[in-house]
This record gives sequence, C-alpha cells and structure tokens, in this order.
Amino acid sequence: MNRNRLWLYTVLFAGVLIASTASIMIRYAQGAGMPSLSIAAGRLGLAALILTPIALSRASGEIRRLHRRDILFGMGAGAFLAVHFASWISSLEYTSVASSAALVSTNPLWVGIASLFFFRERLHWTTLLGIALTLIGTIAISVSDSANPTQSNPLLGNTLALIGAATASAYLLIGRDLRRRLSVLAYIWLVYTSAAVVLVVWAIITGQQFFGFPPYVYLFILGLAIGPQLLGHTAFNYALSSLSATYVAVAILGEPIGSTLLAFMLFGETLAPLQFGGIVLLLSGIAIASVAEQRTPESTAQQATG
Repeated sequence: MNRNRLWLYTVLFAGVLIASTASIMIRYAQGAGMPSLSIAAGRLGLAALILTPIALSRASGEIRRLHRRDILFGMGAGAFLAVHFASWISSLEYTSVASSAALVSTNPLWVGIASLFFFRERLHWTTLLGIALTLIGTIAISVSDSANPTQSNPLLGNTLALIGAATASAYLLIGRDLRRRLSVLAYIWLVYTSAAVVLVVWAIITGQQFFGFPPYVYLFILGLAIGPQLLGHTAFNYALSSLSATYVAVAILGEPIGSTLLAFMLFGETLAPLQFGGIVLLLSGIAIASVAEQRTPESTAQQATG
C-alpha cells in the first residue's frame, strides 16, 4: 500500500470517528437544557459563519454567477437539511443513541425508493434485498425500544430519526442535480447557509432559548460545527477524490457503530439482544443497497448527515 492510499484511508477513518461524536455532543447539550432546535440552529449557524469567508475567498466568482434556478434549488436542499437536523437531534431526547444513529443512517434506502417512484429508475435486486433487511431491522429496533423503560418515548424518537433520514434523502436527491454544475465549496456554502437561516428563524419564531447555558454547552455547539459538520463532511469528500464511492458510502456506516460505542462508555447505554440484531440487519441492508446503488451511472456518493 502506497503512502497516498494509506493517507486517504486515515482521513476517511478520522472522518468517521469525528462524525461519530455528533450524537454524544448533542446529548450533553440537551442534558444542560438547551432545546434541540437551538442546538441544530447553533450547529448550522456556526458552520455557515466559519464557511462563508472561505467560500467567498475561493469561490466568490462562482457564487456570484449562480443562476436563480440553482439558488432556489439550493435553498430547497437547505430547507430539507434543516428539517433533517431538527428532527434527528430531537430524536435523541426520546430514544437511545444507538437506535437514533442507526435509523437516521437509512437515507440510502429512501434515496433508492424515491428514485424508483419519482425517477422511474429500476432497482437492482440487491437494492431490494437491502431495503427488505433494513425494514426488518427497523421493526426489530422499534419492538425492542418499546420495551425499554429507560427511554422516555422511543416510538416518537425512532419516528423522528426516520423523518431525519427521509429529509436527508430529499437533500441528497436535490444535490445530485446541483453538484453537476457547482463545486463542492459553492454547493455546501449555499446549502448550509440556507439551512442555518431556516433553523435560526424557526427557533426564534417558536421561542427557543439560545443563551443562559453553561459555557461548556457552547463549546459542544462549536465542536458540532467544526467537527462533524465541517471536518467530517470534508474528510468524506476528500476521500472520494481517489477512493470509490461505494467504499466511502459503506465506510460511513461506521458512524452509528462509533456513536453506539461512545454512548456505552459515556452514558452506560447497552443494547438489548433484539435491538442489537435489528441494528446489524439495518446496517447490513444499507451496505448492500449502497453497493447496488453505486452501480448506476447516475448515482452519487451518500453524504453523511450526522
């Protein structure tokens, strides 16, 4: 293995580790009383603020030349991304880190289903197998969580995580079209900024609190913006420059595994046998479907949204 290849694997592994910390930092911020919507708005708002001077210095010409159609589609993708973060982060209030992280990772399956119904794309039999395994795994997780007295409302939490996966899929489907014309930097600046505006306005209208929390809470919000949002996503996109999209898509499935291990070490969250089996089936289904999805010429790498 040459040094460049080893460096790419190292960057990808680091990206997965960084992304795995998102659920943990969110849990700590929630534990201090910060509303989930405020956490989402803070994460995207700070990420957009950090990204803006970089984007304007390196892609200002491209940004100024954006067509109205691209701006509108970018704002739409940002709106879906905003709902993704609002619903997924809220899910962590009601269900376990393991279940939330696993269920929100099902977006490749939603992309496949949407491609079938909206774009009339034929699904490979392995994609259908992946969807079936994922559905069985989801049911097993839900049944297991419903019998867990330590979670406040696992059905609501799991539903919110699935809503997060579905809206992330809409964001990815719109991104397929935009990324044909825009650079990565211009694209993520447009989408992240749009998502940040939606979340901040949403939080203000609903009267969510932003201030008055312990200083460490704001360090976690900053950590979410710099770590999972900017560094994690950048690592995945960097790895895509030389590694296959299939390899990266499957490697990203290490994120819910990392989140589960961290939750066990820090919060003492354990997996019931049925929940463990459901997560294994779910992640296996996503991996199978991701490999099949990458065989089509129109496919793009699944981007992490955690």
